[in-house]
Amino acid sequence: MPLFPNYDTLQNTFGSPYRRGPSQNKANASGPTPHQARLELYPAYSVIDDAKNKAQKLSAEAAKEFEAASQKAQAKAGKMELYSGKYYAACTFGGMMACGLTHTAVTPLDLVKTRRQVDSKLYKGNFQAWGHIYRTEGVRGVFTGWSPTFFGYSAQGAFKYGWYEYFKKTYSDLAGPEAAYKYKTALYLSASASAEFLADIALCPFEAIKVRMQATIPAQYKGTFDGFSKITAAEGVSGLYKGLYPLWGRQIPYTMMKFASFETIIEMIYARLPGTKSDYSKAAQTGVSFVGGYLAGILCAIVSHPADVMVSKLNAYRKPGEGFGAVTSRIYKDIGFRGLWNGLPVRIVMIGTLTGLQWMIYVSLVWRGELR
Repeated sequence: MPLFPNYDTLQNTFGSPYRRGPSQNKANASGPTPHQARLELYPAYSVIDDAKNKAQKLSAEAAKEFEAASQKAQAKAGKMELYSGKYYAACTFGGMMACGLTHTAVTPLDLVKTRRQVDSKLYKGNFQAWGHIYRTEGVRGVFTGWSPTFFGYSAQGAFKYGWYEYFKKTYSDLAGPEAAYKYKTALYLSASASAEFLADIALCPFEAIKVRMQATIPAQYKGTFDGFSKITAAEGVSGLYKGLYPLWGRQIPYTMMKFASFETIIEMIYARLPGTKSDYSKAAQTGVSFVGGYLAGILCAIVSHPADVMVSKLNAYRKPGEGFGAVTSRIYKDIGFRGLWNGLPVRIVMIGTLTGLQWMIYVSLVWRGELR
């Protein structure tokens, strides 16, 4: 019929690679079995197959380019000997970039979380909070505290990852090969706790400025350096460290969970995947690191959240000269046990994303031939 396109037109339009020909009654080793559908009657199938094949080809080419770029960068940087000075420097730099960039990126989440911890009745929800902040304070208001966040968590990340690798090696040598393998989880916990103890000393002044900026409306400091000068002028240098004890209480359990659970989760993932870890490309291993980091981050958020609430409250409401025990008791009396969990859902999202991205960035920058 002239009103309908003929078979050749349809075939050229839909791109079917099959050509019409005489039927074959005899089985052909290279052709379809009698139980298979006649694909020449369904040209759309061939279009889907073509798209699928092209996608697989592009994915393979992208992975190949990633491998080539990684090898080129590694060759340019030279071979990195494990636990050498160059290796520790790379770990320090990787930690600085991983923590500084990711914490700064989620400043809007951190802002709402902090304000809801200080005053649970301030906002009804996260989106309502961001909308209200944007309308009243503009885009800069949504990113209140980004400056001390960037400087503080860059310093903390550099200390945390660099010292973690150092303490892990040191404690392994002290324990010996057999004991280090047998009690590897305890070794991860000890190394991460030691590293975080030092990292929090670097973080604490910036955390004090950040919390005060985010907890007051409008922010009482214009930026990091303005906060430093005003706090030291009014309270001395000790004013920058009055949140150190609760910060240790928040960050040390957080980091212990972060490193120990990450190492364990990664081992469990590879144990359930076919083949060995070395069989997978660097891109695939980086993806596994993100998944492991995100799951570890959820556990971190739950373990450290009550202390996080206390840090926010303490930096905002501690009176001059008030002892740590006294202010802690006063805050707990005001908010109770339930109040220690204010803002937990948003912090789970924030910390899970943070931890996943941190491990992904870290293992990408500190590549040593085989990921954890």
